Parts: sequence; structure tokens; C-alpha cells
Amino acid sequence: MHLTSRQEEILAIAKEQGKVLVEDLAAHFQVTPQTIRKDLNDLCDSKALNRIHGGAVFPSGNENVKYEARRSMAAVEKQAIGRAAAEIIPDNSSLFINIGTTTEAVGEALVDHRELMVITNNINVANRLRVFPSIEVIIAGGVVRGADGGIVGEAAVDFIRQFKVDYAVIGVSAIDADGALLDFDFREVKVAQAIIANARHVILVSDASKFERTAPVRMGHVSQVHTFITDRCPSPEIRKICAESDVRLIETH
Repeated sequence: MHLTSRQEEILAIAKEQGKVLVEDLAAHFQVTPQTIRKDLNDLCDSKALNRIHGGAVFPSGNENVKYEARRSMAAVEKQAIGRAAAEIIPDNSSLFINIGTTTEAVGEALVDHRELMVITNNINVANRLRVFPSIEVIIAGGVVRGADGGIVGEAAVDFIRQFKVDYAVIGVSAIDADGALLDFDFREVKVAQAIIANARHVILVSDASKFERTAPVRMGHVSQVHTFITDRCPSPEIRKICAESDVRLIETH
């Protein structure tokens, strides 16, 4: 497909920001929304973008944002979420920690805990916690994703299934209004599903920006977790799901 200069710029914006909205693009380029919709239709038909209500998303979305950049996004909020999760997890317990910069903030907040067994498919978590003698770190085997040090694939799933732990700390790339927990990599989702299935208490950690994003692969549903920790929950639908499903909602703001 031959792209016009405007379509190339739209694609560049989507790659940088993760998503684009029709109204924003119309104002940016000073053209009609109908013109932008045609551009987006062309880009989506060529699989360069994926359509969402009111706009489009880059197929790899937030995954394409470099790891260090993602770590800096909502860093203060993630630290508060990490501390709140660490307060729930007692000494002398076992837990899973999966991939994500928010789950890494939880790992950082656990360094003063005693007698923990931490099973993770996140190389960054393992590397941070391995130096503490009171924390035993067990790392999954599998394919290492170069972008962020996440370990994914069937070998990691099989490894996780060997355990039954007290707690699981999971992160997501997006949370839909219907409660769906979404991600970009189906291999990562399979590992996360195994983690959820093999933990007695599942803690979902996510900053509020995840309510504004979308991703194509369904990991699970908010109703499957026991505790949901976020800096703020702007979604009345999610609040209702938490109340009806007996999910403890903790807001750290």
C-alpha cells in the first residue's frame, strides 16, 4: 500500500503514542473527521493499525514503547501501587510475579520481607531480588523476550503449573470497560493464565492509564482476581464488577 504523507504521519503518531483518535487527528491536520476516517480505514485495511471506537491503535501498542520509557510512565503511581501490594503479602509466603513494570514496582517493595519464595517469569524481578538472602528466587524457563526480559512460551507455562502458591501479582496492558484483562502477546497471556490458576490469592496491579488503552488478547476478567490495586479507578463499570464479584478495590491516590 502506498501511504500519503498524512497517513505516514498518522502511523508515526500511533507508533509513538499507542493510539490515535479521529477528532484529535482532524484538529492536528486541520481536515474533516471524514477525511481522517478514510485514512484510518486505509491504514487498518492494510493491517498497519487496528480500529477502535473513535480511532485506531498501533498493533503492538504499548509493547513498542521501549522498556525504560514504560518504567518512567506513571512511576510515582506504580511505586505507591507496589507498596500497597507488598503490605498485603506477609513474610513466610510464596508468590508469583509476572511481567510488567508495575509488577516490578511490587518486587522492589518486597525487598524488606523475610522468608519469601518468589517464582517469576520476569528477569528484572529475579535480578533485583536475588541479592537478598531472605528471598528465594525461582525463575521460569522459556523464550526470553528481548524488549523487556519477560520469559514466555509453553515451557514457562509448564513450569508455572508445577506450583501452587499463596499469592500472585499480575499486571496487564489494558482493562476493558466490561472487565476484560487484555494484553498484546498471546504467549505472555498463557503464562499469566497459568499464574492465575495456580495461586490462592490473585493481586491485579495497574495504574489508571490502562483504562484508556486497548489490546487484542484476552487474559482473563477482573472478577477472577481477589484484590485490584490501582492509583485510581475512573470506571464505574469496573467498580460495579468489583463490588458484585467481591473483589477488594484499593486506590492509592
